[in-house]
Amino acid sequence: MHFLDQAKIYIRAGSGGPGAVAFRREKYVQYGGPNGGNGGKGGDIVFEAVAGLNTLIDFRYTQHFKAPRGGHGQGQNRTGAAGEDLVIRVPVGTQIISDEDRETVLADLTEAGQRVVLLEGGMGGRGNASYKTSTNRAPRQHQPGIPGEELWVWLRLKLLADTGLVGLPNAGKSTFINQITNTKAKVGDYAFTTLRPQLGVVRHRDREFVLADIPGLIAGAADGAGVGDRFLGHIERCRVLIHLIDVQGTDPVEAMEIVEEELAAYGAGLDDKPRLIALNKIDLVDAELVRAFSAELIAAGAAEVFPISGATGKGIDALLDAVSAYLPAATATERPAGEREETDETPWSPI
Repeated sequence: MHFLDQAKIYIRAGSGGPGAVAFRREKYVQYGGPNGGNGGKGGDIVFEAVAGLNTLIDFRYTQHFKAPRGGHGQGQNRTGAAGEDLVIRVPVGTQIISDEDRETVLADLTEAGQRVVLLEGGMGGRGNASYKTSTNRAPRQHQPGIPGEELWVWLRLKLLADTGLVGLPNAGKSTFINQITNTKAKVGDYAFTTLRPQLGVVRHRDREFVLADIPGLIAGAADGAGVGDRFLGHIERCRVLIHLIDVQGTDPVEAMEIVEEELAAYGAGLDDKPRLIALNKIDLVDAELVRAFSAELIAAGAAEVFPISGATGKGIDALLDAVSAYLPAATATERPAGEREETDETPWSPI
């Protein structure tokens, strides 16, 4: 499945049905009069967050969503049927953003099962029965239904994870996440092996938490260098960040500062999040060099350095113990309400 974290869609609520113009005409019944009913209300546009989704790819192929309109009013004072609400299902963590400025957040769906009515359907028009007065005994006027609201919006997905994984390209992030989760991230001996965010569930001791890996950052990412900083939004909600540094790199301190500067340039509170510095690939160098680099990182501002090997697993338990200290006492590990079992065969669609 392709990963897509942004999509532009058009949504329109249903218009209200028009009111009816009708008169009572029954054999052997005296006194006729107007009896045209009101039109029905149009359907609303409702967004619902559902578990088990982590991409907006379906909205690349379906971009227009229109709720049904309300039914026409009828004679004998019958009100038209209301249009059904159109429910658009999106992944948990989806933000709905105004197309006008690409900044105003109209809704933020952060929990499975959360619903929000974004556009309301138009009210049905009045039938001629509602215009009857003591001086207007046979009105023929009626109201058309009120048009439904319409809007272009952007959907932006921010993955929900407890921990985020950052670092320069080729720092060993894919190997690391493969080591501690069941993720099958691509591993290669070249920069930008990871081109899209990866999610994995870490099971450590008696805890479970979600780890998000994003493509590597380079100097100038905030200005669009490399793959830019567009994927940093996926770690905005993380409680703690793991910063992986390649021990074989030319200067670990410089590597740490580059990523720190890009996090600060991006903003959104990323530079205020607690960070754990992990010196990776220690299986490829001697212990003396690891100690020297660790001392340099601490002197440059790192609170603590965790020497690890993503390939062999050495030192990872200590790092994960430190991560657990930043997580709540009970991290959600059960299947969220509404999430389908893996055996469910019902295909998913956005509506």
